Amino acid sequence: MAKNEANQTAENPDEIQYDPTSSRYDVYECPDCDNVVLALGRDEPPMSCHSRPMERVTDLEMSVKPPEVKQVLLQAFGLPKAGLDICLCVIGEGPLSASEVAESLGYDRSTVTRYLNELVDLGLLKRSELNREGGGVVNVYHSVDLERMRRETLIGFYVWAGEAASLIEEANLTKQDYLDENPEQDLTDVFWESFRDDS
Repeated sequence: MAKNEANQTAENPDEIQYDPTSSRYDVYECPDCDNVVLALGRDEPPMSCHSRPMERVTDLEMSVKPPEVKQVLLQAFGLPKAGLDICLCVIGEGPLSASEVAESLGYDRSTVTRYLNELVDLGLLKRSELNREGGGVVNVYHSVDLERMRRETLIGFYVWAGEAASLIEEANLTKQDYLDENPEQDLTDVFWESFRDDS
């Protein structure tokens, strides 16, 4: 998919700015408080706040790197390239068993089975039992209804984005608290101590 040249900053072609004229999505904010919402596929404000329609954001100055679908799936759902390959294989060719997916993609069967189970847990695939002609049963994997997949992945991403937004807000509040308590101090490593990753 080609990048939208109009959205890229002149200083860095790897960054993208919010463009309220693109109509791919809109960001709204309340004029009376800090309530901000993301709306996808709407022409009107999605809700009111303080009994007034929320206003479309048009003046965001911060630019960010444009997302790639593989990176989004990795970050939001823990689904790296192998998981995406397996998901697309089943959607395109299913129903398939783990062995058939492994043979089609050239992946180890245990890796395929692990990702298939994760994809079922995510709601991207469904699992059922198929009777073998020679006796016994085998698990096979199918695509879920595409509309259901769209809904589940979109809502799942919004949940992830909400958690990410909460972390950013917590970081901003921690920064403000620190500056209020230490007006003469520089905001250096002390701030990040509250968000150190101990894993």
